[in-house]
Amino acid sequence: MDVYSEMHIASTPKALEYKRMATKHDTETLLERQALKPPPLYQVALLNDDYTPMEFVVAIIQEYFNKDRETATQIMLSVHRYGKGVCGVFSKDIACTKVEFVLTHARKAGHPLQCVMEEV
Repeated sequence: MDVYSEMHIASTPKALEYKRMATKHDTETLLERQALKPPPLYQVALLNDDYTPMEFVVAIIQEYFNKDRETATQIMLSVHRYGKGVCGVFSKDIACTKVEFVLTHARKAGHPLQCVMEEV
């Protein structure tokens, strides 16, 4: 049998159906073996300090976490009263980026504001 004949046989409807069935079965078996779970989420929180002005914290929450003024004020009050305020829950990459942006902005403004991410 030459190469052309082998290619022709492999592309017949019956052969293609067998390939699809085998691929589908292999995929199902692989998925059964792997317990797929969603990626972990991380909460981004601001920590209290005695030096960062409350208005600056509200502005940071509005700018980097897209909260309205009232919600940002409530989060800021949580930071002030309880020592920590959660600004949002994100995937790892987004949470890490937000932490870096907040820390960079705070340092440039001369404030010791701390921002952390914790796995939920």
